Amino acid sequence: MSSPITSLPPLASPDLIAPVSPGATGSGFGSVLAGAIDRVELSQTAASQSVGKFLTGEGEELHETALAVQRAELEFELFMQVRNKVVTAYQEIMRMQV
Repeated sequence: MSSPITSLPPLASPDLIAPVSPGATGSGFGSVLAGAIDRVELSQTAASQSVGKFLTGEGEELHETALAVQRAELEFELFMQVRNKVVTAYQEIMRMQV
């Protein structure tokens, strides 16, 4: 008799916008934005490498490749939605009368 199916552990959400410590050099909106862009780029690079390894037969599994590509796509979509919200907030502030 086979063992019962066990549940998967919960997934950790990606930390696209990490809290910035006050004493860090270059802290502020610009550094948070740059960090988020770097994380999205790293995810895209990891997905590209995973696809390359899969296509060349270097031992990369199909499901790992699909997960890496999907993760990179989701991180990019999340980043774009956050960017859109920031642009909308900026436009609202600019429309305010002082």
